Amino acid sequence: MEGDNLTQEDLLKKHKQEKKDLQAKIQSLKKSAPKGDKKKKKEITEEIARLELELNEKHQQELDELCPPAENSIETDENRENETEEQPEQEELLDNNTSTRTSRAQKRRNKKEAEAKEREKRIQEQSERNREGPRVLETNAIKQVLKSMNLKLHNIPADGNCLYLAVNHQLQVTGKSTRSVNDLRKTTADFMRQNKEDFLPFMCNELDESEIVSEEQFENYCKDVATTKLWGGQLELKALSNILKCPIKVIQAAGPPTLQGEQFKGDELILTYHRHLYRLGEHYNSTIPLETDNDDV
Repeated sequence: MEGDNLTQEDLLKKHKQEKKDLQAKIQSLKKSAPKGDKKKKKEITEEIARLELELNEKHQQELDELCPPAENSIETDENRENETEEQPEQEELLDNNTSTRTSRAQKRRNKKEAEAKEREKRIQEQSERNREGPRVLETNAIKQVLKSMNLKLHNIPADGNCLYLAVNHQLQVTGKSTRSVNDLRKTTADFMRQNKEDFLPFMCNELDESEIVSEEQFENYCKDVATTKLWGGQLELKALSNILKCPIKVIQAAGPPTLQGEQFKGDELILTYHRHLYRLGEHYNSTIPLETDNDDV
């Protein structure tokens, strides 16, 4: 133990300082716990309890060694009074921390509620604008054309395969043999290669539209048609019409329908072409008879 000449008064002062030091360490430990980390908070609580127990046992042992229990009982009571005096300060600090946490939590809730209200307001405003937006106007125009043909829209996923999925759906609607997307893509690419003179002159160079597409660029394009989700257009429609030996009609909002394969007999495959339906760009949908029980777009 520290020096044999230590008086009881000196020892009690030392104990009081050590308790203050421990309280400072406890506050530091509490602040080190990450918010929401229950496991870490539990570990820190256990550590604090251990430190307090060890210090109390150390102080009791030092008191017992300095003077018999009967002699230091009065001083020990005084020590307990000192502890009692410090307790309200600790409780007040805890109450302040709890109040601060509650206040911050309430502020976060208020902020989230305000953000939710603002988001809902923007959604409603956008919904109002969309009623007269190009997407709605285009879709309504196409629906009017289809209604005059006793048809309605059938939605096709916008995944890059919309043209081939729409054509395959029309094969099903008209009672023809259906084909997989991969098969339609491969046969389209093969037909374009075999009839290059009918397709290459109508292709544009992506880097410079004034330049003619090279043989290598044409081959790479056909390869992408066959193996990727490259979006299809008029050239692919022309190829598909020849492959399937049937006319393909495309309804659009502005202008007359386009028709590929008018030389072929039989039922037309009727698609719809949309410029504004999706933000990603142009899109093809299929059609079904108006009386068919199916969902519109």
